[in-house]
Amino acid sequence: MAKNTGKGNKSKSNEEVFAGFQNLRSEQRQLANKISELEMDLNEHKIVIETLRGVEAARKCFRMVGGVLVERTVADVLPELEGNRDRLPAALQALNEQLARKGQEINDYIERHDIRVQRGADSEPAAAAAADTKTNVLAASA
Repeated sequence: MAKNTGKGNKSKSNEEVFAGFQNLRSEQRQLANKISELEMDLNEHKIVIETLRGVEAARKCFRMVGGVLVERTVADVLPELEGNRDRLPAALQALNEQLARKGQEINDYIERHDIRVQRGADSEPAAAAAADTKTNVLAASA
């Protein structure tokens, strides 16, 4: 644990502030990755459903369920795929709302801890100016 001398328990060290910021950014990236993954799943579901609609219902097909390849018929698989396809937009909407809230949480964290995020090599003059004032500065590579 870092010592907070004379500033009380509310004060955090620069390392703690940076770690908190990095944690929030990591959570934001995970949400964005999950959204991307679900969007790809939705597109794959649409393609497979469109393909299976042109096939006779008694024809056998294979489906991956929990890492296991299962043999079924088109008549069994198609309703399941359509149900999944219908539920994916709601899940995507919920994740997009979480992503928006996480972005707001990051902005609040930046404001609360007086953080200035700098990107790239052009940030060096701003870093020199920041040395004169008491603020937290994060430099992120693009």
